[in-house]
Amino acid sequence: MSSLAVVTVLSSFLASAVEFVEAVTIVLAVGVTRQWRSTLIGVVAALVALTLLVAVFGTAIVLFVPIGVVRLVVGGFLLIYGMQWLTKAVLRAGGARAKHDETAVYQLEIAALRAEPPVPAAGMDWISFTVAAKGVLLEGLEVAFIVVTFGATAGMLGPAVLGASVAGALVLGIAVLVHRPLAAVPENGLKFAVGIMLIGFGTFWAGEGVGIDWPAGDATIPALLAGYVALAFVGIYLVQVRLGGRRSRVTAASPER
Repeated sequence: MSSLAVVTVLSSFLASAVEFVEAVTIVLAVGVTRQWRSTLIGVVAALVALTLLVAVFGTAIVLFVPIGVVRLVVGGFLLIYGMQWLTKAVLRAGGARAKHDETAVYQLEIAALRAEPPVPAAGMDWISFTVAAKGVLLEGLEVAFIVVTFGATAGMLGPAVLGASVAGALVLGIAVLVHRPLAAVPENGLKFAVGIMLIGFGTFWAGEGVGIDWPAGDATIPALLAGYVALAFVGIYLVQVRLGGRRSRVTAASPER
């Protein structure tokens, strides 16, 4: 397996793991609070829809869209998307923003579900189906976006799908074993790493899309990643310095993403 394929698998795995953890939290809350049968049917429906989206759009982009256009557009989207993830990670690491708490999300989901009408005595519980399907679909759309963009732009749709599939199987397996939210997963660290990867690849591909001939070719990517890591740590330091001057820091856990 080439180094680009390895990086594609790793990037897809890390990004997908974050989204799958959040999707599993929703599914657990629905299944435990209401009805597992309808919940799992909703999960399967969402996964089928996501698989079709990746297959159709991924193949269409690879076959019909010029690679230069793909790299320019996808590179721009990855830069925007990566900056959002990295900004949150930097603010959380610096103490300016509360860290994400899957246990708090789980409790909020359970409280909301208990306020819904009771589970029907027989047949499908459409509340369980809808909430589970919506949660998996919304989180999964971000996974699909990453898989399609990495796969289409690098010509590595197979490795990108592999990374996402392994992440989904791993998160699901752990959730089944522990039967509780995966609060111990270092989500901020994952978002930090994924944000760096998205920005690094976005810079490289957008540059190629506008005609930049990177001197070292694909070997430029590790240099870009290292540069962005350094800038991110500078950002964390500046946030901490600013908070130190104000003598205030966010410490409470937050269910926000």
